[in-house]
Amino acid sequence: MSKVLLVHAKGGPPLGHVLSRTAARAEVHLLALSALPPAVAGSARRLCASVVTPADGDRPDLVSLIVARAEAVGADAVLTFSEYAVVAVAEACEALGLKGAGSAAALARDKRLMRRTWRQHGLPQPEFRPVDTEADLHAAARALPGPLLLKAAWSAGSTAHRIIRSPHEVPAAWARSRAVMAESAQLGYAELHVAEADAHYVVEQIVTGTASGWFDEPGWGDYVSVEGVVTDGTFRPVCLSGRMPTVEPFTERASITPALLPEDAQDRIVDLARRAVDALGLRDCGTHTEIKLGADGRMWLIETAARFGGAMTVPQIEEVFGLDLVGMLVDHLLGRPAAWPERALTPARARGAAGSLVVLAVDGRGRAWPDRRLWDFRAVSADVPLSRGSRLSVVAESSLADGEVVPVYDPAAGANTMAALCLLSATDARTVLRDFETVVDALPRVLPAAQPQEVSA
Repeated sequence: MSKVLLVHAKGGPPLGHVLSRTAARAEVHLLALSALPPAVAGSARRLCASVVTPADGDRPDLVSLIVARAEAVGADAVLTFSEYAVVAVAEACEALGLKGAGSAAALARDKRLMRRTWRQHGLPQPEFRPVDTEADLHAAARALPGPLLLKAAWSAGSTAHRIIRSPHEVPAAWARSRAVMAESAQLGYAELHVAEADAHYVVEQIVTGTASGWFDEPGWGDYVSVEGVVTDGTFRPVCLSGRMPTVEPFTERASITPALLPEDAQDRIVDLARRAVDALGLRDCGTHTEIKLGADGRMWLIETAARFGGAMTVPQIEEVFGLDLVGMLVDHLLGRPAAWPERALTPARARGAAGSLVVLAVDGRGRAWPDRRLWDFRAVSADVPLSRGSRLSVVAESSLADGEVVPVYDPAAGANTMAALCLLSATDARTVLRDFETVVDALPRVLPAAQPQEVSA
């Protein structure tokens, strides 16, 4: 039986989903760079032939660690679904002579290199400047038309994002962004291979997006993601996912599959995603490309990742289109045939719809809840009215336990302050969107109020 070394770290699709699909295709050996979520620790040990969690002192060189473990178990493929381990796994695959994202993987991680590459290829994107110091940021703020968005070059999940509306906001934005990166590293949400990654930033012009003219009804966000894969250097789009509007500054609230776009609009978006991925030169990996939508058909590239979309993107696609992306990628890496779609699947091919909702302590307009609440999915499922045929569930490994205090939303920390991740299945994408709006409005009402001693605990 073929053997796969799965490198686990924070982020990406739920580990339980990934493990079950990988184990159905091969013997799995798990290298856990992050602690296993308690909800899946037991099943991980049942599904895996081995589970190794190296001590911090045992990983001075992450690539060498991965290579050594792959050689020890005789791995025929090595893969990860975590943004933070993508570059290390790609370099390990190069050293082992195995299929992987390739030597260009860093271009899909470092936002500075990504934007430089796209600029060289003449692709549409916001104006930007790389920044390494506060002085660089001051210079960029003078050179670029505002408002601006400061990002950590190696971050994910909208962490360390700060909007800069005037030059006098530069010092506070710089200090807060750096502090959030340090906090994220303590939580395990940080690049694992590039030691100096926390010192790299990029600032870019905030372009004006709009969902009007793209979607037929209100409520959709002004950006989409193209989910796909690269096999032997060829980009293969799978489908598009839509969004609810983000929470300031640009924290994602919900992803919905499929995106309800006309076919001609989808084709234009996919063409831009293809050019973006091709420019990066990726070889064998999942891809997730986010694109901002503007007036009069304008589009701007936000970013491309050399891995599948995180949260519940992969399970959503499996539910809606019947594609096991994890299993198909494992097959490809092992040299087996995989039946990728010939073109991006449209809403007409969907069997219902699915979406994932990040629970944040803000209402539908992005305003903070008036008081502190306890997370309690039982209360949500019992008291929030959903559409006929809709089903809401909670992703346990990505959520607080019932009874824990919902964190105060921190715009700079982004998804680090989420309380839970929920999955909703419905008859169509419009229903998912409307049901999510209902859930968001109901949460500060149906969740139990936190007592002062619970908040201070």
